[in-house]
Amino acid sequence: MDAFVPDLRTGRSFRPGLRIKGVRCASGVYELTWSMGTGPAGRATFEYGTEVRPGTPHVIWRRIGTHNILAGP
Repeated sequence: MDAFVPDLRTGRSFRPGLRIKGVRCASGVYELTWSMGTGPAGRATFEYGTEVRPGTPHVIWRRIGTHNILAGP
């Protein structure tokens, strides 16, 4: 989150190190992946919603977990 939120606030693309990309089978849905050393890798899917606070991007987290979540983003 230390890099996600600042990048989100800029309104530009996320830095490559965050490993965020669009989900091919679901338009408007994005995938974020991470690794925690020897622990399991994680994945989350999200989409943008209507702004709740003007000028602030609104993120809707859809699924958070392991690789299995991609079966239905």
